Amino acid sequence: MRIFVTGSAGFIGFHLAGRLLADGHTVMGYDGMTAYYDTELKAARHARLRQSNGFSAVEAMLEDRDALDEAIAGFAPDAIVHLAAQAGVRYSLERPDAYVGANLVGTFNLLEAVRAHPVRHLLMASTSSVYGGNENMPFGETDRTDFPVSLYAATKKAGEAMSHSYAHLWKIPTTCFRFFTVYGPWGRPDMAPYKFVDAITHGRPIEIYGHGRMQRDFTYVGDLVDALARLIAIAPEAGHPVTAEGVSDSLSPVAPWRTVNIGGGRPVELMDFIAAIETALGRKAEKIMLDMQKGDVSATFADPALLDALIGDRPATPLAEGIAAFVDWYRAWKAA
Repeated sequence: MRIFVTGSAGFIGFHLAGRLLADGHTVMGYDGMTAYYDTELKAARHARLRQSNGFSAVEAMLEDRDALDEAIAGFAPDAIVHLAAQAGVRYSLERPDAYVGANLVGTFNLLEAVRAHPVRHLLMASTSSVYGGNENMPFGETDRTDFPVSLYAATKKAGEAMSHSYAHLWKIPTTCFRFFTVYGPWGRPDMAPYKFVDAITHGRPIEIYGHGRMQRDFTYVGDLVDALARLIAIAPEAGHPVTAEGVSDSLSPVAPWRTVNIGGGRPVELMDFIAAIETALGRKAEKIMLDMQKGDVSATFADPALLDALIGDRPATPLAEGIAAFVDWYRAWKAA
């Protein structure tokens, strides 16, 4: 297949593009190379992908509607995986405008491009943050997502709603997938694993929000992209829901559209996550306990039943193994 990946220089986009190339697909990446974090890391990811003859890339912003439309029209993809976004819950408190531009305007531009140049399957990244104030756990795709507690979550929920309207109006098969705390090699410097490993390595204290009582459904990036790669071939069809016993399909009653959780369904205490990092590094962290920050939630916990029904068995990398892989990459990256 010919697959167009937005955010291809990002953490998840890089891993997904690499997996798709290894599977024999032709991939075009699209990335704005924004300075939200170290652009050297983004450039290194793209450089690795360019080692494959099957990869090409356009460096432009989602907000540049003409550039995005031209790239999609010229490549003529079979499927699009929309990963590009302004990420981060805490940064949305500082720069809400960045989220409106990338996540709302940018997603609208993408949907318009897909309307003009139809594909067999559009897949769009959402987030577990859309569950917000929902207290029912584990989170299921058919649970209410009406109470976002951060602007980041609100913009991702809006992206889901916009994509549903386009799926209904223009019959665009669309899957919105909700990530649960993805980690692994080549991870973003603003994310907890990188920040913790970097601080402990250099003898700095780490800040632990929620006094360490928070839980996250940590998902190893390799497991995530394996699920994504398989979902590409499973475009939703209106009127054809999953009928597996005990599974509630989120398939729309009026459109070829669904949401799917991508998570392990195994929440981990934050302190246990830190303990795994300490073990991998072979040294203890100096800890500063703080209250939970605005926009955070106390726990995330995915119900992966729908994902399992769609793709079958999922890989489940043990936390200790995933953390060790991240630490190995971090040391190699810093030594380069």
